[in-house]
Amino acid sequence: MHEELAAVLALMPDESRQQAAGREFWVGHLHGQEVVAVLSRIGKVAAATTAAVLVERFGVGGIVFTGVAGGLAPGVGVGDVVVADAFLQHDLDASPIFPRWEVPLTGTSRFPTHAGLSDRLAQAAARALPGTPVHRGLVVSGDRFVATAAESQQLREDLPEALAVEMEGAAIAQVCHDYGLPFAAVRTISDRADDTAHVDFARFVQEVASRQSAAIVQALLA
Repeated sequence: MHEELAAVLALMPDESRQQAAGREFWVGHLHGQEVVAVLSRIGKVAAATTAAVLVERFGVGGIVFTGVAGGLAPGVGVGDVVVADAFLQHDLDASPIFPRWEVPLTGTSRFPTHAGLSDRLAQAAARALPGTPVHRGLVVSGDRFVATAAESQQLREDLPEALAVEMEGAAIAQVCHDYGLPFAAVRTISDRADDTAHVDFARFVQEVASRQSAAIVQALLA
């Protein structure tokens, strides 16, 4: 979201804008480390394009993705943080040719994040947000905003391991897998992916999620 990007850019003393693929990429330094900051945009195709440009145009050595998600698992509450260990596309179904959720021609449905980078990200979240619960596990992605109790309950039944649901991470995970690039992702839980998911979403992003994302990124690179 724009609010999250603005909070990160405020930490960069020397960012300069470059345009590619209809996107604005901000190149500079954060705590002395070279970084490129960009909005993933919303949805799996948009996020995959952004990730591919980061690799091909900017030659990044790894991708860290921040954002918001809806909580699915019991105990994953609003304001909590989830660091993904793996991603799956909950709306992908090429059966009966391939098993449900399996990405065709890959032999897998789950794309793991980089263990070492994810460990560092979880540690950074714990340092940056003392007292905030930090969860680790499966996050699922799909090209729709899950905002009904019925749909979130169906996801819990189909994928009981899933901690949270969002719209981009699985696509970026697949791109990073294809390129052999380290990838880690952290999500602030903005809602419970139920009938109240749309309530005050924008305010939550502005007042809570953007600050948390920037704090975690800063702790990761400090």
